[in-house]
Amino acid sequence: MTNEERSFIPLDIAVLTISDTRTEADDKSGKILCDRLTKAGHIVHDKRVVTDDIYQVRATVSAWIADTKPDVILTTGGTGVTGRDGTPEAIRPLLDKEITGFGEMFRVLSFETIKTSTLQSRAFAGVANRTYVFCLPGSAGACAEAWDKLISHQLDYRNRPCNLVELMPRLKEQ
Repeated sequence: MTNEERSFIPLDIAVLTISDTRTEADDKSGKILCDRLTKAGHIVHDKRVVTDDIYQVRATVSAWIADTKPDVILTTGGTGVTGRDGTPEAIRPLLDKEITGFGEMFRVLSFETIKTSTLQSRAFAGVANRTYVFCLPGSAGACAEAWDKLISHQLDYRNRPCNLVELMPRLKEQ
């Protein structure tokens, strides 16, 4: 539920596509995320494609979380169970806290669409150096669903009863 008495706060959001086969030219999932976040009023801080290599993924995300911007990082790809899927192994060590409810809710919502195949997803979210990090599957449908049903609401300051944006000043507390 949105509260129109509150003003929208645009966030700087970086998008990282993790894939051995996709390029900027054919990256549907990254494009969907960029289109949706821009349409919502947020700003694309950066957009990149890297291969399914734990160290490339970790280096890119580490650089972003070491900076004062972006406020949020969205990754797509590498959350499955095959040999090259290493996004959780690359990013989880960087997190200060995991937001376990995101992965749980994502899989509940995905069950409506893909049934038991959702158990193959290792989607997750967390906080690293005051930056929210959401790691999504590589499917365009999964990215759209995660943004539309979960992430967009939590990144909208007007969302009530609470949202992740209003917690941002308190992420700096030790």
